[in-house]
Amino acid sequence: MIQKIAKNIPMPKVDLKAKPYNLSDEDIKWVKDTISGMTVEEKIGQLFINLFFFGDDEFSGNEFTNKELLEKYHIGGARYMGANSDKVQNLINELQKDSKIPLLVAANCDAGGNGAVNDGTYVAAAAMCEASGDEQVSFDAGYVSGREAHAVGVNWNFDPCVDILKNWRNTIVNTRAYGTNAETVIKHTNSYIKGLTESNVGVCIKHWPGDGTEERDQHLVMGVNELSVDEWEKSFGEVYRNHIENGVHSIMAGHIALPEYQKALAPELGDRDILPATLAPELINGLLKGKLGFNGLVLTDASHMLGMTAAMRREEYVPQSIAAGCDMFLFFNDIDEDYNFMLNGYKNGIITEERLQDALERILGFKATLGLHKAKEDGSIFRNEEDLKVIGCEDHIERAKQAADKGITLVKNTLDQLPIRPETHKRIRLYYLEGEKGGIYKADDKTLNYIVSELESRGFEVTVNEGNTRVKGATLKYREEVDAALVFANVVGYGAENNYRIRWKAAMANEIPWYVHEVPTVFVSLNFTTHLTDVPMVKAYINAYKDTDITIKAVIDKIMGESEFHGTPNENVWCNKWDTRL
Repeated sequence: MIQKIAKNIPMPKVDLKAKPYNLSDEDIKWVKDTISGMTVEEKIGQLFINLFFFGDDEFSGNEFTNKELLEKYHIGGARYMGANSDKVQNLINELQKDSKIPLLVAANCDAGGNGAVNDGTYVAAAAMCEASGDEQVSFDAGYVSGREAHAVGVNWNFDPCVDILKNWRNTIVNTRAYGTNAETVIKHTNSYIKGLTESNVGVCIKHWPGDGTEERDQHLVMGVNELSVDEWEKSFGEVYRNHIENGVHSIMAGHIALPEYQKALAPELGDRDILPATLAPELINGLLKGKLGFNGLVLTDASHMLGMTAAMRREEYVPQSIAAGCDMFLFFNDIDEDYNFMLNGYKNGIITEERLQDALERILGFKATLGLHKAKEDGSIFRNEEDLKVIGCEDHIERAKQAADKGITLVKNTLDQLPIRPETHKRIRLYYLEGEKGGIYKADDKTLNYIVSELESRGFEVTVNEGNTRVKGATLKYREEVDAALVFANVVGYGAENNYRIRWKAAMANEIPWYVHEVPTVFVSLNFTTHLTDVPMVKAYINAYKDTDITIKAVIDKIMGESEFHGTPNENVWCNKWDTRL
């Protein structure tokens, strides 16, 4: 099957004096002179963002030292898989020292500094920000993200997520979306960005042209936003226009199609010709850079995701992404192969000279906006041990505590079963539900052990249920031995299923809440907000959004009645079912 690719879509040219760059003549001269002094090989290298690892990893797959990689492939940007702050800082300092042109170095800080380093401070996921109803919580999440990322040398943040969670079944952006409508998303993401940019960290919003309308995951299939042109304009269009007007630096294109709009922009396209935004010139050059007037940098989402890899041969889509209007390509597969795919795409005319020049001006213009060229020259680009003192500092911990207090949400308590206290419900049967084992976000016993120790420190006697059997035992005996049941769901997964649900340990397992009418039962979700679809029989349900120590302490305080619940749920928590409300 040969797909048509939209032709005759004008390519808007960057204006480095306009937002988001606002560069001086001196800075523009640095951009132009630097580009003119590059070899073709160096120009091609600037289009790539490489993913660095600490130690062995199945994706690292090259025989080069980091210095050799920089010298051979001339990359323009870097991201890395997490480690503690000292190791991350050392890596970034090393990369900046050995790079001829300063690097854009990115992290995924969507909820705090924990997105930059393993020992960073989680403040609040987007869903918790929404539930709090307080823009200060969103500001604090951005503020801590920026300060802790900056401390290790990160200068670019691949957040906030500006998707709109219209479909309750969507779990890939379930906790990363700030709301179910444009107004809420705009309010909270504006506040997040205000906090983030206090640290001169570049902003990237995602996932263009908008996730959250369907339940499938672009990591596994091409995402499809099925909205009509009018529906999109009144929702996602409002969000993107707001951020473009506010001068957002960069936008990450998702492997997401927008068929109705694509056909309106390029009527010659049929269903079989629809490509994800990362490869569709009508969505990048036509809609985003053209109609919406975005003058900044566009990068692809990760290029190993199936939403891109299933579109066409890799040797075709590597250069096609740049030809379509993306300016940077996120992650190599095989570094030498991908680099040459891009180089050959330029030599064969898929990437025109004009398109390459425009992409390079956007990349280096962004670097100049962040002052990286001057920071490289005067040495301020490097971070030191003193900078690390901000990681997990008292101020950040206090912001995290306030966010937990404001955001944790009592979705329902229809039998008025709270509070649960050791004076009245001493003997607790604890059920712990996990996500996938062995995945990117691996389930382990750390959170379970912390929950047990925290409950016991409050005076509860805790018995952890063995859930790998369907045998429930005598119900009268259960009532004699158990005063209350607490269920903590820490279901986390990434890229292995299109949507994540509770997976019980056995068929009709004894951990499924059969006991809700035997003893008071409280269900706490530490991640996804829509578990009521699987446990509608639960009468007391709480969304806590994250499994941090601060969150767990706060939710136990609230279960015990030591503090009030302040969070407000959105309509998605009911999963479009009447029985979840009972």
